Amino acid sequence: MATRAQRWLLSLVGSAGAAALATGGVASGPGPGRPGPLQDETLGMASVPSQWRVVQGIRGETKSCQTASIVTADTSAQVRNHADAQVQTEALEPVSVQPPSRCDIPRLAAFLRRVEAMVIRELNKNWQSHAFDGFEVNWTEQQQMVSCLHTLGYPPAQAQGLHVTGISWNSTGSVVACAYGRVDHGDWSTLKSFVCAWNLDRRGLSPWQPSAVVEAPSAVLCLAFHPIQPSHVAGGLYSGEVLVWDLSRPEDPLLWRTGLTDDTHTDPVSQVVWLPEPGHSHRFQVLSVATDGKVLLWQGTGTGQLQLTEGFALVTQQLPRSTKLKKYPRGETEVGATAVAFSSFDPRLFILGTEGGFPLKCSLAAGEAALTRMPSSVPLWAPAQFTFSPHGGPIYSVSCSPFHRHRWPRPPVLHATGPAPDLAAALSQVPVCCALVPSAPLGFCGCLWGR
Repeated sequence: MATRAQRWLLSLVGSAGAAALATGGVASGPGPGRPGPLQDETLGMASVPSQWRVVQGIRGETKSCQTASIVTADTSAQVRNHADAQVQTEALEPVSVQPPSRCDIPRLAAFLRRVEAMVIRELNKNWQSHAFDGFEVNWTEQQQMVSCLHTLGYPPAQAQGLHVTGISWNSTGSVVACAYGRVDHGDWSTLKSFVCAWNLDRRGLSPWQPSAVVEAPSAVLCLAFHPIQPSHVAGGLYSGEVLVWDLSRPEDPLLWRTGLTDDTHTDPVSQVVWLPEPGHSHRFQVLSVATDGKVLLWQGTGTGQLQLTEGFALVTQQLPRSTKLKKYPRGETEVGATAVAFSSFDPRLFILGTEGGFPLKCSLAAGEAALTRMPSSVPLWAPAQFTFSPHGGPIYSVSCSPFHRHRWPRPPVLHATGPAPDLAAALSQVPVCCALVPSAPLGFCGCLWGR
């Protein structure tokens, strides 16, 4: 019995192929008992479609995916240029120590004994001072630029057109006082002026509202705070008076005044200075200089008056002959004093600046009477001892050096026509060096005297 596969194969090869298969694959040919030759036969083609592909194609699905875009960037770098350097210090030189045998032991001991009291006094003064309370040392590099911290003013004084004629700091360094006045009217004006003070350490400082305001009967030209009393300030007026105020008493600040007497200056007061009273280091007197040629020493009394205790007068005929004056006038001719400064080494020695432009070396221990007929309740003495080289204009400020005995530096001197000295030495008449400031419109000059 033929199987299903055999029947399917017979349907493909046909009848001839089926006979060959039935005979074992050998076809019978002509002739008795022997097979015939093999022949080529072309049969029809049969195709069988795949049902599996059809089924799989129906159930097939198409999917796709995309990766994120790749970010790229280009950069470059460059290494620094390096350089090597070498230094070599010089060989240390041995420090030469002076042999003990060459030291002047007696002179050294005498010097230490001489300055011991002074050093102890200054140390005690520094120990009792409160000037640096709360101060913190800043060891970082200080800023070299100058900056404006405060701009102070008094609107009523500015409304009257008054000028700032003098300033002074008190002994604590926290209060600054300013004097208002006018010096350009050239008349004995009765216009009132002001003395204003600002406490820069006070919280809520108002630059246009002073902490203390004092009215003066005339223009105030100069101020000087007391060296110890921080609220006492002396002022010189255009009328020639000298007044002392206590700024801690706003209702009645006036302490002492000279009044308009024969002892009072007849010209505007140029400068006032506090001087310690001889024998009393804590009691002070007020010294005033004016353009009338008088140098007066005042002492406060219990009656509210400044009493004249000593006086000096500058007369041209009694000036040292070192002054290069073109012509010596006849009769009495006063020399107007415009500035004063006392030596830090000799309390009797002081320097005067004059209207004529020549500095004078003077002394409070003068023994020669002044050749003047100006009225005075005390004898007037001639203090001038030495005259320096004259200037081209009046001297407005002088100040003695606290470090060098023979030099007295001062701020630049204002003058009208020529150069004027700035530094002078007490033992030399001719300046060592001189420098003119070209940017000053009226001409400022600084000179140095020395030996």
